[in-house]
Amino acid sequence: MAMSAGKRLRQMIEERRALLVPGVMNALAARIADDLGYEALYITGAGVTNALLGLPDVGLISPTQMADTIACVRNITDLPLIVDGDTGFGNAVNVWHTVRSFERSGANAIQIEDQVFPKRCGHFDGKAVISAAEMAEKVRAAAEARLSPDFLIIARTDAYATHGLEEALTRARRFIEAGADITFVEAPRRIEDIRLVVNTLPVPQLVNMVIGGQTPSVGLDDFRALGVGLVLYANASLQGAIQGMHNALSHLHDHGVLTENDGLVATFAERQRLVGMAEFKRLEARYAVADSD
Repeated sequence: MAMSAGKRLRQMIEERRALLVPGVMNALAARIADDLGYEALYITGAGVTNALLGLPDVGLISPTQMADTIACVRNITDLPLIVDGDTGFGNAVNVWHTVRSFERSGANAIQIEDQVFPKRCGHFDGKAVISAAEMAEKVRAAAEARLSPDFLIIARTDAYATHGLEEALTRARRFIEAGADITFVEAPRRIEDIRLVVNTLPVPQLVNMVIGGQTPSVGLDDFRALGVGLVLYANASLQGAIQGMHNALSHLHDHGVLTENDGLVATFAERQRLVGMAEFKRLEARYAVADSD
């Protein structure tokens, strides 16, 4: 029997080989990442907010919108899915419901954080965190809500920015005691701090590489040497898409014409290949009804 997506994800992270995970904001981005050979995907709350609503990552997306996105992504890939659960969309009871909803929609892991609601991007200034006790109860609710033992709970703390590294470590330990499988100290500013986090905490660690953010850029080999569990580029696909759309639409605006030969767009044929048009043509042929007299 093939290993489930959840078991695969747990195994890959526990190897502590710095599993590289791209963020996706919709099913099309997920198809591209799957096509390129990534081993797992992260559905980013910031990316879904930016792409679906055209608004900033300041706690505006709803759990229903996230669950709908999970279902769309799950429909087109068998890869393990890690999902951004923000603050859990409320108190511990809301976290319980969010975990059930996301898992039934197709997620294999959820990340929840200890920011005050409404939250904001972890690399923004002006963050605030709830008490460690309240967050620990959210983690406990998440762990007890999961239907599969292989559904992973990732507990993030933003206390590094608000209270310092020692408080972040103290909180992470408490979250592990409450049932977190992985912890995530957001936005460390020094590689030495990442090393300390990895060496201090007993569970695998997630490092979030926000392009243009506060954590210094380090290569994957360096993260492997540190023993990091997974390295997340949550908005690489979104920022790449923004730049690509800007380039293509600027050319069209300036020149009044845009073709495949300009090197700014995917070809029509590639677009159809990517979304599986050939399979739907096969299905149309299979279920076609012959004309009757």
